[in-house]
Amino acid sequence: MGTKEDVRSRLNIAEVVGEYVRLSPAGKGRLKGLCPFHNEKSPSFQVDTDQGYFYCFGCKAGGDVFSFVQRSENLSFGDALRKLAERVGIQVEAKYGERSSRDLYDVNAFALAYFREHLPGPALDYFRRRGLTDETVAAFELGYAPDGWDGLLKHARVKGLNERQLLEAGLLTENAENGRVYDRFRGRVMFPIRDHLGRLVGFGGRVLDDTKPKYLNTPETDAFRKGEVLYGLDKARTGLGKAENGETELIVVEGYMDVITMHQYGFTGAVASLGTALTAEHATLLERLGARSISLMFDHDEAGLKAMLKGLDQVLGAKFRVRATSVPSGKDPADALLAGDEAGIRQALAQGVDEVQYRVQAAIETHGTATADGKRKILMELLPRMQNLDPLDEIAEGVRAAACETLGIKPEALMEWIGSKAKRRTLTDTHLAGMSSGRGEEENELKLLRQLLIDPSLLAKLDGSTPWRNESMRKVMLAVQGAQSSDAILDVFRGQPEEQLLIRLLFEGRDSGSISRQGSEQYDQKVGAYAAAAVDDIQTTISIDALRAEVELLKKQVAGAAPAEQLGLLKQIGELQRAVEAEKRGRRGIA
Repeated sequence: MGTKEDVRSRLNIAEVVGEYVRLSPAGKGRLKGLCPFHNEKSPSFQVDTDQGYFYCFGCKAGGDVFSFVQRSENLSFGDALRKLAERVGIQVEAKYGERSSRDLYDVNAFALAYFREHLPGPALDYFRRRGLTDETVAAFELGYAPDGWDGLLKHARVKGLNERQLLEAGLLTENAENGRVYDRFRGRVMFPIRDHLGRLVGFGGRVLDDTKPKYLNTPETDAFRKGEVLYGLDKARTGLGKAENGETELIVVEGYMDVITMHQYGFTGAVASLGTALTAEHATLLERLGARSISLMFDHDEAGLKAMLKGLDQVLGAKFRVRATSVPSGKDPADALLAGDEAGIRQALAQGVDEVQYRVQAAIETHGTATADGKRKILMELLPRMQNLDPLDEIAEGVRAAACETLGIKPEALMEWIGSKAKRRTLTDTHLAGMSSGRGEEENELKLLRQLLIDPSLLAKLDGSTPWRNESMRKVMLAVQGAQSSDAILDVFRGQPEEQLLIRLLFEGRDSGSISRQGSEQYDQKVGAYAAAAVDDIQTTISIDALRAEVELLKKQVAGAAPAEQLGLLKQIGELQRAVEAEKRGRRGIA
């Protein structure tokens, strides 16, 4: 029997830790990576290969290779010792009465051998009909649990295993009324479930007919927690970090057969969750293994895919770039590949619905951007996904950028709003106007309104065709047609939110600064003379700004348009630019 030191002498701590953490060089005899024991974005975890110890400068965890495995897998020292001893081919003696969680893995391995033994026959025919090769069947260790209530139980008794061991592994079911125990899996093709380290933690079984339930999994055990396991990850992890674009993409599909068939056709990043949504535990594990992006490929319609993206856990979304897609034929991936639609799968993965794209577009479709209230609701809906300011959260950054572009908001103003809890609670029209990247145009509109308050008779100079950017301006201009005085305009909005804006503009328009009382009459005369010319000038400026905005929009459309459409767009741009020059000449004539 070997000792702890015998085991230690044959181990390379970097190799052991490297199965849990992506390590990179950090100086002579040192490696670094993201700590597996707490969440972090910058690596503070180091391994000293010469001394055989690890240490995290963030959470202060440290120790040797045995303590690392204990902490990583929540094992007792005895279990960790036996696991590592098995790795290097050394036998160690178990202490009397010590219960090993590795018993569950061993019992599952016993059951797997039994299921594999019964594969030939209808079960193997089923897998072959589903397009799997014998090599794939062997690689994924597929098997069959024969009909009968106690086939596995009888076989276990012959081999010296007892009911308690099979019950703890979830391989037996107990009748609560009479205490009888019987095989959990009967008449099902069997899919062994291994965790990311390759340990056999449980099984999934599928009936060969229409019996319900169609699928049955091992229940939660000390070894099997479905919210922490992804089917196929033990194989998919070998390709992490090796994508051509330098990123790692996992493809999350719905079922065992989808995973297996996709691997057979070269989509080796395919995994499946076990009847649950992707969890924070999944996210932490995948991040530690080096995943960067995830494609969700389910046989749902577009509405289902969008709902899935909208409901993504914030923790998951913050760690990965996530897209949702489905096979164009409407089939699940396995059936599509069996039907020869490999190209359709590749095309679907290359496109997909981006999380950023979906979140912003869904909010716009729900609330619209034509009104201040719609913009306010869009911002409030997107806020939970925008407020993470971690520079590594690409989704939050993408949503912020898309919101700014779509709503015409200045990025610095959006960041200020996100950081201000008070403003988020009271996002008024004034706040929205202040955030607008079209602030210059709105300022011109307010200047025009100020002149109209000085002399309402100038309303007659407006032709009614100006598309007002400022919501308050639009409301005022609809309400004050025919008003004869500033007091009359104010009366329309008495007690309304626009009243304060009008009062401010009225005061600004009549502010004579330091002019004396004796000169105030002369000042008012000058203001009146100026107002008429100012209205013309400001209205011309607004018209020019609107034309320029349309030119910029058309320029963006040219880049993505077909050659035949580009010619027409360029023609429109030329006409608009000539109109801008004409407006400029008209302004000089007014001056």
